Amino acid sequence: MKLSAFFLLLLSFNVSATTADTESAKLSLERLSISLRQLNFSTSFVVVKNNQAEPYHWLHGIGENEQELEIFTRLNGPRLDVLRQGDVVSYIEPDQEPYSIISRDVRSPIPTIFRGNISELEESYRFISVGRSRILGRVAQLIRVVSKDKYRYNYWLWLDQKTGLLLKMAVLTRQGQLLEQIQFTHIEVDEQLSDNLEQFQLTELPEVIELTMQGQNKALSWQVSWLPQGFTVVKSNQHKLNSHNRSGDKAVEFMLFSDGLVEVSVYVNLSQEEFRAPEYASDGATMVFNHVLQGIEVGVVGDIPLATAKKIAESITPASVDSAKTNDRNSKGEQ
Repeated sequence: MKLSAFFLLLLSFNVSATTADTESAKLSLERLSISLRQLNFSTSFVVVKNNQAEPYHWLHGIGENEQELEIFTRLNGPRLDVLRQGDVVSYIEPDQEPYSIISRDVRSPIPTIFRGNISELEESYRFISVGRSRILGRVAQLIRVVSKDKYRYNYWLWLDQKTGLLLKMAVLTRQGQLLEQIQFTHIEVDEQLSDNLEQFQLTELPEVIELTMQGQNKALSWQVSWLPQGFTVVKSNQHKLNSHNRSGDKAVEFMLFSDGLVEVSVYVNLSQEEFRAPEYASDGATMVFNHVLQGIEVGVVGDIPLATAKKIAESITPASVDSAKTNDRNSKGEQ
């Protein structure tokens, strides 16, 4: 009896400790979200993958009328500037006219969910507070965002104890293999808006364009019959894609899914080939998978393991009448 009581006490202690670690991790992630939305900061970071480093500069601040201001700049290679004033986001890229769209999401290496509602990830991930270390000369809290299934990667986040901001992020397989990481090289937080953002809030952004709705949410001919638990459809459309293999354009159906942290794009179109063996390539955490099966070409792109991309591609089936009408349901999940 005494031995059984000891094991029950030990089990109770472990459960309590695990719960405390989870709650502590969630509080740290919620603080990260607040910091990314409310602080005036200037940072630089590099995205490291495939033994290459791509540097960025990131400015954020709160301007007049509590409007969020942001500037993301890629420092190497072709120019890429992403500018945000409130819910207007502008993109300046090579070989095309600058344009703006209405959105609060900024296309950048930093996942948008980190500034949003972290609770949205709890269906698919566990949060674990591990311990402290030093990053960039600062005390950092390590938080692990761990997938609840084998179909996703894990994320390690080092958060600044003083400001709550992100200092480092790593993407790892379930076996612990490092795929890519974001390492901050400079961070500065100020009470006042920076001079650059003061000037930026007076700048007139490029004209807002209206995204064409042609083919948007149109009843599609194909559907994804399997996705990992927690993925839901973000958007879908049908458009023309230039084809060098045959005259004219070919129709491609596009579906975008997300679990809050990871986005997966699926492309489906008819092929002149009846079969083509799977082809795939990875760029850090990003997997690109393509195959032709029974005359249907399927491409899957996302930060997911090869086995997950393959399973999604193999699940493509003709759309049912009901799903063709609504085209907004979530595919069946599997843990």
